[in-house]
Amino acid sequence: MKKLLSLFLAITTLGLSLIFTGCTEVDESTIPWSRPKDWEGGVPGMGGTSR
Repeated sequence: MKKLLSLFLAITTLGLSLIFTGCTEVDESTIPWSRPKDWEGGVPGMGGTSR
């Protein structure tokens, strides 16, 4: 009986840990590659911005 209770507690703990540490949604605006950099998308050699 004690072994069965230990097994039940182990399975319950594992199940709860999987539920609470599951996938989360990522805010797209925090990803650095969500918008192009100022040097991307232009025609090569045709007057880019100099800094």
